Amino acid sequence: MSDLEKELKEIPPPKPKKKVKHKAKQSAKLVLERTRKKVAKAEQSLRSAKRHAENVKGKLLTINKALDGKEQQLITQDVIDSASKNIQEHIKQQEVVFKPNSGPQTDFLASSEREVFYGGARGGGKSYAMLVDPLRYCSKTHHRALLLRRTMPELRDLITHSQRLYNRAFPGAKWREQEKEWRFPSGAKIEFGYAENMTDALRYQGQSYTWIGIDELPQYPSPDIYNFLRSSLRSVDPSIPVFMRATGNPGNIGSQWVKEMFVDPSEPNKAFTLNINTPTGNKTITRRFISAKLQDNPYLMQTDDYYAMLASLPEVQRKQFLDGDWDAFEDSAFPEFNKSTHVVEPFEVPKGWQRFRSADWGYSSPACVLWFAIDYDNNLWIYRELYTKKITADVFARKILELEKDEYIRYGVLDASTWAKRGDIGPSIAETMIQVGCRWRPSDRTPKSRISGKLEIHKRLKLNDDKKKEPRLRVFSTCRNLIRTLPVLPLDENNPEDVNTDAEDHAYDALRYGCMSRPMHTSYAKRFSRPMHPQFKPADRIFGY
Repeated sequence: MSDLEKELKEIPPPKPKKKVKHKAKQSAKLVLERTRKKVAKAEQSLRSAKRHAENVKGKLLTINKALDGKEQQLITQDVIDSASKNIQEHIKQQEVVFKPNSGPQTDFLASSEREVFYGGARGGGKSYAMLVDPLRYCSKTHHRALLLRRTMPELRDLITHSQRLYNRAFPGAKWREQEKEWRFPSGAKIEFGYAENMTDALRYQGQSYTWIGIDELPQYPSPDIYNFLRSSLRSVDPSIPVFMRATGNPGNIGSQWVKEMFVDPSEPNKAFTLNINTPTGNKTITRRFISAKLQDNPYLMQTDDYYAMLASLPEVQRKQFLDGDWDAFEDSAFPEFNKSTHVVEPFEVPKGWQRFRSADWGYSSPACVLWFAIDYDNNLWIYRELYTKKITADVFARKILELEKDEYIRYGVLDASTWAKRGDIGPSIAETMIQVGCRWRPSDRTPKSRISGKLEIHKRLKLNDDKKKEPRLRVFSTCRNLIRTLPVLPLDENNPEDVNTDAEDHAYDALRYGCMSRPMHTSYAKRFSRPMHPQFKPADRIFGY
């Protein structure tokens, strides 16, 4: 036996592998099979969840199509009624967090205009609608809203209402007390703040918001803060438009500028546009005023208590808080002026009506001309207005003649001060106009003529005692500056019988000159029962007084 063979014999044989028991193998197989079944079941559940999500998404897209393709608009009852039955059933199964009242509240929440003011009577549901409106885009990450009141104590009430609403509307939304903001699962934010003055407003400088709302806007004495905040409206997401929203009641310190910005330019609930020149061309900003009435709130109208309380207020406050009348002002020189009564839509003036004009002249300050028509009952109808400034007397006269070129104007009344000589520099203002062909006679400048003229306007504005209850003076709706300034013209604190001459009284002066040239006699209507030309005979054949 060789040495190699001896060495090989000394090497021990390899140990045999341990055999796995049969039962262990079977157990492992069972565990693996159960795991596979669980995975398959989870995958099936995931597929089912995806199908459900796609189904819900499809239903929502269908609803959006019913809204004329405008994404995230308010789903009104009319839209729901017009949808298919399966969509209606899906909506019924959902919790209704907030259902707007029909009418103005629904119109406000469905508005697509860039700037909307929702204002009028108290108790119309304006503040609650303001809370709901910024929720329309809270499903989008880049939506950021800012809701403001004038002071912090006023803001607390809005925060309390939001805590009852937002969690239900968006489960998972969290309120952060220190930051005074809501954060939503999508990443959207709604911030609550206050701005009592411009210093407070500067805290929002450099911020970007897709939605800004100001509750009780007329509490601000000027539009400065509103215009400043408008510059913070910016959106980084093309699918999120920017909105400016505001609410308020008449009768506050800023009612006049709010009225001029939103109420006067158009009739309620009718959008209007502002043309803005930009480096890239003309751009438009759309605005809308939505009028609020107490009757719009069915919850407050269930009993008459709140209505009775508002109805018991003094006349001016009752008009403001109950009727939502933006023409009712405290200490107004002409509280009897009412748009619904004294303003009419234009019509073709009958040829048989006599016509005349009156004017208040100004160069740096506005100059105003009013054209009057006299009907057969000696009522005055103001059918045209010219309101301009910084034009010379001759140009002013030519504008007047151009407007009345196809009419016969019996006479014109001009501020008597325009006849004052100007030394060696040439003819007076009135003489310059007369030389062009625009003829005038001077207004009444006798002592206390201002008081007499004001009383004459009061007589004209007062409703007749007959069954018709109509005034003796009415204004075409196209005479915007007279309609704008007359109801807000304040009384003189030192002389309550006269108006405050520091106010914008140019249209009023023109009105006063015109009414004084046709003094009203209370017995006139009784003397003539059939239509005829008024037989007015001036005391002075030249000036008419």
